[in-house]
Amino acid sequence: MELLDFLQNNTLRTLLLALEHAWLVGVSVLIATMIGVPVGILITRNESVAKNVINAANVIMTLPSIALFGLMLPVLAEVGHGLGKVPAVIALVLYSQLPIIRNTHAAVKNVPSSLVEAGRGMGLSNWNLLREVQIPLAVPVILAGLRNATVMSIGIGAIAAYIGAGGLGVYIQQGIARSYTPMILAGALSVSLLAILADLGMSLVEHLITPKGMRLKEAH
Repeated sequence: MELLDFLQNNTLRTLLLALEHAWLVGVSVLIATMIGVPVGILITRNESVAKNVINAANVIMTLPSIALFGLMLPVLAEVGHGLGKVPAVIALVLYSQLPIIRNTHAAVKNVPSSLVEAGRGMGLSNWNLLREVQIPLAVPVILAGLRNATVMSIGIGAIAAYIGAGGLGVYIQQGIARSYTPMILAGALSVSLLAILADLGMSLVEHLITPKGMRLKEAH
């Protein structure tokens, strides 16, 4: 009951924090995509390099977010951005690399060799083969990686409130400081709802972009 009263009395603030949280995650995933997708494509040319890059992304994922924020603080403080949205975005970009790079690499590598050879037989260059055959077929799996990165970033983004990045984590941070359970629950439930909505939205996009033939194949 207290939770419902809190949400009812703070509807506008909750919506504003949700928008701020979505903006933080959206910018981070966009930047991560601009980095991770090209890297994932490039490393398909060399499996040794691919293994090292994916292992490096794995190592970043093992770092606790609070520890990563702490490591960045003295460095970014030198340029006046030790706290706030800048370190939060950098951290989310780093955490997003693993699912994006891994899925992109796997998607491009798993395009049927018969299609690749058919493209080469038609005289397509490596670039045109990548653009016209491999990437279009890889898009659904790449989107699945972006979907994972987005949902994960929404959860990690809640912790970014502790470095002044804002978002729905503010409720959790302030609720813990005040030992006020309804505020903590409001923050946690709002973050969960945002993650569910983002997952459903990206799942729909993934379904719409997947070629009809591939959807039928997956159904069977």
